[in-house]
Amino acid sequence: IAGSEISVNYGRPSKRGREIFGGLGDMKWGMVWRMGANEATHFTTTKKLAFGTHEVPAGTYTLFVLLDQGGKWQLIVNKQTKQWGTAYDAKQDLVRIPMTVTALPSVVEKMEITVKPAGAGGEIAVQWDKTRAAATLSTFVKSPAAITSPLARVVNAWMLPLMP
Repeated sequence: IAGSEISVNYGRPSKRGREIFGGLGDMKWGMVWRMGANEATHFTTTKKLAFGTHEVPAGTYTLFVLLDQGGKWQLIVNKQTKQWGTAYDAKQDLVRIPMTVTALPSVVEKMEITVKPAGAGGEIAVQWDKTRAAATLSTFVKSPAAITSPLARVVNAWMLPLMP
C-alpha cells in the first residue's frame, strides 16, 4: 500500500453456528478481542503508517479490537509480540484507532482479515459472522514544512521574500 509492504499473520476461527460478537466468552461487549485465534495476530509494515492522526512506525505489532455493542470499535496496535492471543497488556498499546463497523448481507463462516489498497492509502478490515469492521490507513508523508533536505531549504529561502 502506497509503497509499504504490509502483512498480517493470524488464525482463522470458524463461526460453527455460534453467536460471535457479544456471545462468545472472550468476545463479550466491552472486552478486548485478540482478532483471530490461537497466537496473537501479528501485523508488519515496512514503512511508517498513518491511521488518521495516529502514527505507526515501521515494524511488527500485534492487533486487538475493543468490542463495543454501540459500534464504536477500536483497532488496538500493541507493541508486545510473540505472545499467545489471550496475553494482552494494555500498557503495551501503541495506538487505538476508531473502526467503521457495518453489517454484512451474508454470514462469513471463517474470520478473515484483509488489507487492500484504496486511493493514496488503503484499509485493514476484519469480517466475520455478519459484521465488518475497518480502519483506513496511508503511508506517512512529511508535511512540506517538515522537509529538511538542502534543496528544500534553498527553495524555501528563495521563496520566502516572494510571499506577502
